[in-house]
Amino acid sequence: MRSVFCSFHSYLLVSLALAGLPGGASAQDAAAGADMADKVSYVIGTNIGRNLQRDGIEIQMEQLMAGLKDAFEGNELKLSEEEMQQVMAAFQQKLQQKASEAGVKNMEDGKTFLETNGKKEGVVTTDSGLQYLVLTKGEGALPKTTDTIKAHYHGTLIDGTVFDSSVQRGEPATFPVGGVIPGWTEALQLMPLGSKWRLFIPSSLAYGERGAGAQIGPHSTLIFDVELLGIE
Repeated sequence: MRSVFCSFHSYLLVSLALAGLPGGASAQDAAAGADMADKVSYVIGTNIGRNLQRDGIEIQMEQLMAGLKDAFEGNELKLSEEEMQQVMAAFQQKLQQKASEAGVKNMEDGKTFLETNGKKEGVVTTDSGLQYLVLTKGEGALPKTTDTIKAHYHGTLIDGTVFDSSVQRGEPATFPVGGVIPGWTEALQLMPLGSKWRLFIPSSLAYGERGAGAQIGPHSTLIFDVELLGIE
């Protein structure tokens, strides 16, 4: 939630700075400045919209615009500062309750999924709870925690929702073995170069109770197809 308001404040300051013109500006400069103000205003709007969408916040567009207009123009506000604080406190509590309920469901669904998945042919379960299935067996070296690797990956939730994919972007990713989620760090050190594995990662080895972004909720079990392309 804080990111929404911080982003808006930052972009608003940029907009005001770019919209201002020196007193002796020419008509051409004024036109260019107006065009820039239009574009910056649009960028501010898109960033607010993206942040609200990312955080899954439902809004009434008319009221959002009314609040923006009243605050910007210095009009009398419909709610007092105390009332606004009460509203946001109640809203924050509602979000926390919603996240808690989603976390419980995700944890139960993940546990059921992993119990069933672990019984499937070819699936290996490690002591940590990580599960993997070898799709292609590589013959190269094993990465170390101090290495940086290049890999293609495709990440989904257990319901098939894609949340990140270098495969879809068409460009492999490069990152340190010791700088990723624990499930990846463990798996990569077991994967010979040239391997392609499917990883089934419990939330405790992924993003845990905090989740990540709008798509990876709290206590989400994750699935990754990972192809190890290089050790750099």
